[in-house]
Formats: sequence, structure tokens, C-alpha cells
Amino acid sequence: MAGKAIRPGFRVDVEGFIPHGCQYFVINMGKDPSNLVIHFEPRFDYRGDKGKIVLNSGNGGTWGAEQKEGYFPFQTGSSTKISFTFEQDKITVRLPTGNPFLFPIRFPITDITFLSVENFTSKSITLQ
Repeated sequence: MAGKAIRPGFRVDVEGFIPHGCQYFVINMGKDPSNLVIHFEPRFDYRGDKGKIVLNSGNGGTWGAEQKEGYFPFQTGSSTKISFTFEQDKITVRLPTGNPFLFPIRFPITDITFLSVENFTSKSITLQ
């Protein structure tokens, strides 16, 4: 995200393809890899979780408590879109179907300058 910063009120849409046979994929956002305001990890079958979305944050390389969501609209071998709206005290996550859910911002952050994906072929990342 060179030259771009996500500030409260902005939305990031991540569109892409989930590879066949994928056990999990990750979307991270924060200041840098050690300071993540949100770690979004849908798990198809990984670390004892099946069909769960695991969310967390990391501050200074230390992970917080995991938040798990049971609604799981993802399928391997398919395309998807996930939206993240950055607000002062929370991030609203919107999945392809179903109601949005909230993830609290757990440490002070004024802007998000780091975004990474893993096990996911990104087609587009848009900032609105």
C-alpha cells in the first residue's frame, strides 16, 4: 500500500480467489507485520478449527485473544470479496453474504499503512 493510508471512515475491499485445497487464508492490516490491527483468518481445516473465521490483533509482536465467528461463506476453488471498514474503535467486516460483524480495535492506531494476504490470490484491493 505504498503511499496510501487507511484512516477512520475508509473501507478496504479485497477481492480474489481461494485456491483449491486451501486449509486457511489470511488478510492482515495494521502498521507493520508486528503491529496488526486485524488478522483475518478463515480456516477450512486448520489448527483444530473447521469452517471458522478466526480474528486477532498483534501489538509489538504479541497476539491478543482470538475472536471466532461461526458463519463461514467461503469455498476453496472460488472467488470472494471481503470488505473492512476502519472506524475509531472497531473494524466492520462484511462477507459476501450474511450480516456484517465487528472486531474491536485493541490498541491506539490513527492509520493503517500495511496490508498483506497469504494463501489467497488477490485480484483487486480497493480503498474507498
